[in-house]
Amino acid sequence: MKDIVNQAADAVEDTVKNVRDTVNEASHRSEARAEEEKRVVAGDAMTPGEKADSLVNEGKNRVQAEWDKTKRDVRRNT
Repeated sequence: MKDIVNQAADAVEDTVKNVRDTVNEASHRSEARAEEEKRVVAGDAMTPGEKADSLVNEGKNRVQAEWDKTKRDVRRNT
């Protein structure tokens, strides 16, 4: 009986973590897309330094989104 309770608790914990990672992934992808759009809209009005910062922020957010996705995938496959 205790094993069933532990399995249920683990399933609930995994679900909570998956939801959190899904929300975080969506947030990071939105932020990355916003950085990309910022460069499109501002165009040449942005300095090279501002463009570089924007690219770095976009890349950082894309990596974070992929990390959140990977955590879910690993959890699902173990």
